[in-house]
Order: sequence, then C-alpha cells, then structure tokens
Amino acid sequence: MIKLNILTLFLIMVSYNSYSQQDIDSDIAAIEDKVIEWRRYFHEHPELSNREYNTSKVIAKHLSDLGLKVTTGVAKTGVVAVLEGNKPGKVIALRADIDALPVKERNDLPFKSNEVTDFLGEETGVMHACGHDTHTAIMMGVAEILSKNNDFSGTVKFIFQPAEEGPPPGEEGGAKLMIKEGVLENPKVDAIFGLHINSATPVGTIRYKPGGTMAAVERFVIDVKGKQTHGSAPWSGVDPILISAKIIDGLQTIISRDAPLVNEAAVISVGKITSGVRFNIIPETAQMIGTIRTLDPKMRALILKRMEEMVPTIAKAYGGEASLKIENFTSITYNDEKLVEQMLPSLEKVAGKDNVELVKATTGGEDFSFFQEKVPGFYFFLGGMPINSTEAAPHHTPDFYIDESGLILGVKAFTQIVNDYLAQ
Repeated sequence: MIKLNILTLFLIMVSYNSYSQQDIDSDIAAIEDKVIEWRRYFHEHPELSNREYNTSKVIAKHLSDLGLKVTTGVAKTGVVAVLEGNKPGKVIALRADIDALPVKERNDLPFKSNEVTDFLGEETGVMHACGHDTHTAIMMGVAEILSKNNDFSGTVKFIFQPAEEGPPPGEEGGAKLMIKEGVLENPKVDAIFGLHINSATPVGTIRYKPGGTMAAVERFVIDVKGKQTHGSAPWSGVDPILISAKIIDGLQTIISRDAPLVNEAAVISVGKITSGVRFNIIPETAQMIGTIRTLDPKMRALILKRMEEMVPTIAKAYGGEASLKIENFTSITYNDEKLVEQMLPSLEKVAGKDNVELVKATTGGEDFSFFQEKVPGFYFFLGGMPINSTEAAPHHTPDFYIDESGLILGVKAFTQIVNDYLAQ
C-alpha cells in the first residue's frame, strides 16, 4: 500500500483544482461562437409574452441533449432544468427571461427580426428590444459548461421564464405564475441570481447595487365624479377636471413633502387623463391613469397609504367624489445585502475589480423581484455597448442594439457564481 503524506495530498488537490478551472475556462472560450449563434437565432425569431412556443422548444431540446432533468410548460411556456452535482449541497437558481416586445426593428442586421403579429388588435413587429435573447443564449451556454464540469456539491436550477414584460390582458404569467406553480420548490431553492444586458454599459463591465436596485411598479386608476353643467355656469355643477388637477398637484406633494428622498428615489406620474366631450360643457366624470415607482419597502407603504388618504379627501373638499385603484406590476428588485457581499468577489474574479461598478438604482421594474421576495437574490447588469461608443439606443426601442462580444462575460459570471456559491 502506498502511503501519501499530507503535503503530497495537498499538492495533488491543488493540481486537480487548477486543472478543473483550466477545463472550465477552456470550455467557456470554446462556446462563445455557439452562444452568439443561439442569440442570433432567437433575435431573428422573437415571440411575445406567453407565446414563446418555438423559443421554449429550442431551449428544452438543448437542455435535454445535455442530460438535464427538464420540465416544460411551466407558467405556460417556461422551461425549468435541474443539474445535480456529484455531491449533495445547496440549491442555486439562475433565471433568464425569454420573451420579446411588440416593436418593429430598424437595425440593419443579417439576423434582423422581420416578424409581424397582432398585438391587442393592431398589427405590429416583434423584436427582442430588451436583450432577452442574449439572456437566454447566455444561460444555455452556462448549462452546457456546468453539465460538462459538474464536480460540485449541490444542485443548479435553470429557470427560463416567459412573460417578463407582462402577460397579455386577462392572462397570468411571468415570475408570479412560475412561483405559484412551485418553481422554487422540489428542490427548494436557497438563492437565485439573474442578470440583464444593458445597451448603455460598456462591454466587459458589470454593474450592481445592494438593496433596492430596480423599482416596484404600480399602475393606478383614479375615477373622479362631479356634477355636469354648462361651461358658462360652473357654480351650478362640480368640475371633475378641476378636481383632477388638484389631485395631481396633491400627489406630487407626497413625493416632495412626505417621502424621505434621502433614502431612495420615488416617482408618481400621471400618464393619461380623460374627460369631457365639448368645449362648453363641464363633464360629469374624469379618469386619470398613472404609475408609482418606489425603491424602499417602507417608502412604498407610506406613498400608497398617503395616496389612499389624499385622493378621496381632495375630491370631497371640492364637492366631488374620487376612487383609487392600485395594481401591482412588480415588487422592488431587492438585492440581498449579505448575498451581494458574499458573491461580489466572483464577479470581480471574472471581470476584473476595476470593471465591477457600484451604481445607483433605476426606476425601471423587473419581475425577478417576485423571486427575491421568496428567497435571497442578486440581480446585476452586464455591459452590451461597444467599448468605443458614446451613445446607445435605449431599451424597448426599434434601434436597440447589443454588442455580442459582451455575452461571454455573462457566461463566465454565472458559471463562477455557481461554483463559488456551492463551494461555500
């Protein structure tokens, strides 16, 4: 029998671990062209929320070919795959959204989308105008890398989520429905990670923020009731348009006088107001529709409470009535501070410390937030703007563009996060 001393065993382990990391790095470098090819396919064949039938088929076939345990039809068109390591341990989830937007593309690309569909009764183009095609391709690449290098303790759950942009009216969908159908169970997820490509962030850069990162998004509707009368005699009626103006003015005082803005930003915006039919008639009713954006749970609760108090009170003060309905679209995308601190070295390892930047929050919304309400989560931003560029078309626009050379960093980041999290 050959006896090995402690030093010899240590050297063997170091050698093995080094070789294993070299294998992973080599596999990641070799898969870049494939990731770009997947991305181009999805970009050329985009599908709207809850209609990602072909997208999910392509994803499911790839994951099945890798030997993963695959479940389809989750939240209508979602795909979930499970990869088990060689030893038991924690369960980590990665999420990628897969839906496109009703936008007609203007970019001149060989893989440009020419898809046309009916959206809410109108003919429109279909385009991956927010980068979900890149998210899908990145995570398919991560699944392939980890399936070849699964000498880790624990389990990885790959969540390909439909309808992040919101399901069609009258339908359920997105992260909420996935959670409802048990995506975070069997096996139970300990932590979840997500990324979003960003057209205004240079390639090679990763940006993050602990705590509130993206806003809770609410849609509100205010119905005002007055008393119709002739425009020449306003004293004989109750003007719902005047009341609406006072309510709008009052809502802004919630932000400027009630909300502690030194903590986080907050927004109340009225985007639509409808009332009246003729220049000389004071109408009976008015309706306002708008959005609320908050980044702090306590501020969110305060703002909603003050709106519920203020809207009917202002209307009553001017002789009318008003009702308020608030519909939640997303919660606060809240990065668990301890998880960020724990996993930040992983991002710095793959991108370089100087290329991992702490940023301020954004008032955009993300339904990844619903996962974070259930388990600790970390959501970060991946650079997609060409390095020498100074301008970038915004997301959700016909000219939205992503530099594909930034995708491989996404593969590296997710792979490193999985290995480091499960090792801890």
